[in-house]
Amino acid sequence: MLCPCGCSLTLACNLLLNMRALSVLQRACVRQIALTCSARWRWTESKSFSSTIQEKHTPSNAMFKHLTSKIKATGPISVAEYTREVLTNPVLGYYVKNDMLGADGDFITSPEISQIFGELLGIWCVSEWMAAGKPKEFQFVEFGPGRGSLASDVLRVFSQLRAVLGGTAVSVHLVEVSPRLSEVQARSLTGDLNQVSRSENDPAYRRGTTGTGLPISWYRSLDDVPKGFSIYLAHEFFDALPIHKFQKTKRGWREMMVDIDPEDAERLRFVLVPAPTLASSALIQPDESREHVEVCPEGGVVIQKLSGRIVEDGGAALIADYGHDGTGTDTFRGFRGHKPHDVLSAPGTADLTADVDFSYLRRLAGGRVACFGPVAQRTFLQNMGIDVRLQVLLQNSPDASTRAQLTQGFDMLTDPAKMGDRFKFFALLNHNRLAPPPPAEKGKKRAPAPLPVAGFSELKL
Repeated sequence: MLCPCGCSLTLACNLLLNMRALSVLQRACVRQIALTCSARWRWTESKSFSSTIQEKHTPSNAMFKHLTSKIKATGPISVAEYTREVLTNPVLGYYVKNDMLGADGDFITSPEISQIFGELLGIWCVSEWMAAGKPKEFQFVEFGPGRGSLASDVLRVFSQLRAVLGGTAVSVHLVEVSPRLSEVQARSLTGDLNQVSRSENDPAYRRGTTGTGLPISWYRSLDDVPKGFSIYLAHEFFDALPIHKFQKTKRGWREMMVDIDPEDAERLRFVLVPAPTLASSALIQPDESREHVEVCPEGGVVIQKLSGRIVEDGGAALIADYGHDGTGTDTFRGFRGHKPHDVLSAPGTADLTADVDFSYLRRLAGGRVACFGPVAQRTFLQNMGIDVRLQVLLQNSPDASTRAQLTQGFDMLTDPAKMGDRFKFFALLNHNRLAPPPPAEKGKKRAPAPLPVAGFSELKL
């Protein structure tokens, strides 16, 4: 059997058994790369809490009226509640009403830049499955799959590595709250939306079969995903979860809220609550040294649930997102049409995001699982062999235009000034995955040492 580049899949399977040859396998199992040249920009400069991006005055919209009615009834709302309503309100939310991805949307993610990105992550999933002892059942779970580009690339790797996966029962589970996006994903991954069943009474609200023959299901929450050995991917998922914003004052930590501007009823503004809130009392660490802090308790809950599942059922989680390791301050921002957008202007028409605090996620994991990273995207991808892959693809490219696209896509993913440093990778692993083998019994060979964790410099050979 041959893979798309013409080498024997039997050889590829043998190579996967030796993690030192990972880059060779990656080269052997990836098709010709199709790249675009845009990226989802995240601006490094901080805006102030007063929301200072200058835009034309925007008339009231349905979401604005909904928010102001809520504020008039109950008072200023937290940034977390504001974000939750703006993005995921079941009727008016941005993720419910808009097609935000791609060239005509508000941002483009790494899987849309190059399929090589997703294929490397597919290799990571298979390597962790192997390191766990090749369980007979293997759930691939992705959070917030967008258009399904990443899942499509990962599933192509699974298909190419059938000889490695053998008779393993692989299933696909997507956690997606947007009905619109789940439809896009279903059409992309199954090839026929009419063959995808729908049910409001089933924890899986959509079910079907992928183009590669794997069962696939959609869920609104991780709680609905079946238990079992799973490899979890969360690419640009945590940065869209609601955050609370806090500022240190002479009187202690105070929470930032969203209120109606008293001088213009058609505008919203940030206000500082004069007294401590439940959130400011519970979420700020006693030794916090920053002046401004953003905390995402919903992200912490997801990490706790993932950690529990990995401990109970085995598996691993790979998180890729814009973020920092406890150093970020004011990162809350908006994007519309690939440009920065005032987070309080025309709510519901732009994406809202904040950098992920990986130190917070590590703390919420509570030591139950082993945490790796965060490492910069360029480091992770280079450890996975992206440099070698680029050279092979350039050599096999038929024309100058394709080579230019390949180079531009590689540059966008790895350049420190673009996505290379701003984007981070972070992993959760079962402690048993890293445990050294017990001493060999007399007359027997000692079991091999654990495979290195691909992509992370801590265990790079």
